[in-house]
Amino acid sequence: MPFSSWVEVDLDILDANLDTLRRTIGPGREILLVVKADAYGHGAVEVARAAAARGVRQFGVATLHEGMQLRAAGLAEDVWVLSPLLSSEIPQALAHGLELALPSLEFARELSAAALAVGRPCRVHVEVDTGMGRTGVDATEAVDFLAAVDALEGLRVGSVYTHFPDADAADPAFSRQQVARFTEVLAALRERGLTPPLVHAANSAGTLRLEESRLGLVRPGLAAYGLVPPEGTDPGLVPAMSFRSRLVQVRRVRAGRPISYGRTFRTERDSVIGVIPVGYGHGYSWLCSNRGVMLVAGRRVPIVGRVTMDLTMLDLTDLALATGRVPAPGDPVVLFGRQNGSSLTVEELARWSETLAYEVLCTIGKRVTRVYLRGGRPWRVVTLVGEMDPAVAPREGGTEEEAGDGVSRR
Repeated sequence: MPFSSWVEVDLDILDANLDTLRRTIGPGREILLVVKADAYGHGAVEVARAAAARGVRQFGVATLHEGMQLRAAGLAEDVWVLSPLLSSEIPQALAHGLELALPSLEFARELSAAALAVGRPCRVHVEVDTGMGRTGVDATEAVDFLAAVDALEGLRVGSVYTHFPDADAADPAFSRQQVARFTEVLAALRERGLTPPLVHAANSAGTLRLEESRLGLVRPGLAAYGLVPPEGTDPGLVPAMSFRSRLVQVRRVRAGRPISYGRTFRTERDSVIGVIPVGYGHGYSWLCSNRGVMLVAGRRVPIVGRVTMDLTMLDLTDLALATGRVPAPGDPVVLFGRQNGSSLTVEELARWSETLAYEVLCTIGKRVTRVYLRGGRPWRVVTLVGEMDPAVAPREGGTEEEAGDGVSRR
């Protein structure tokens, strides 16, 4: 295969996760799948296409160009831009049929005028700030704000929503207070004769933990991709992504030799050091230097020395002693995922990186080829230079990633 590092995204697992979330929220509720930040690194276009085929009708992005990307790919479903846009972005948003969150009445008036000018009504969404303290309209001002927006021609209120800052906290009391506050706002809206078509509050953590937050719609991101937020209740979600590479060099190094920049690691014995072509330029955190591990032949092997922009070094000495075989260039390596019955999770990698699983996924760059699986086999391959015939991806053969295979079998 003409690439040495890749992530696999199993679209069958994505389908199963969406089905699991539907069972969790129960009938009569909709899913808005959050596909911002390239679907958390999974690939927004492929994820959206797969989810649309599974019946998802709303997709959430954060920027104008993310919405435009989905339209360019032919996605006809509703696309909501959940973060505020600038007034200068309004014409393109209207041209691509995107639905917008309203940050202010001034923006709403400009959007109304622009929509009337082009004869294209715009569906809008209003966030009620019940405690997030980021975007939206304060709960004390929400009713008057909605009444003013409702009076503007060219705009159609699609939903009213709120957002949790810590629904994944050990104590969800604050989130429950937010739901109560939001419920009061909705009651006040009804008294004014304002009934939005949809109301929603639940992000991934809310969807999994707070039944009272599952209103007309839920907005899963991380959960749809198979990661359960801390303190979450896991209904059987499975990670859809794994990160894989291959050894490109294996060296025997004498005791006392420094490894990598800064000479932060020095071999204490004659060692076998392997090199993989992944570094912080691919989105693998520099903070994993001298502390993270990867899987080779189903065994955990430590990262030694600093992670560099393009390469990371692994100490393969104990693996070679235990198996009686020195690993060779081309042998598969797992950065997170499963190999030969062993697993290494995104959450572990996030701890070594001193960050969140969200960031680990989102920072995997376009240098890393995406291999999309259907039925456990490569279905589509997207590289930095364009699409590639899936036949060039790792092929069936042997067990799991062995036999020069690399593709996980599920």
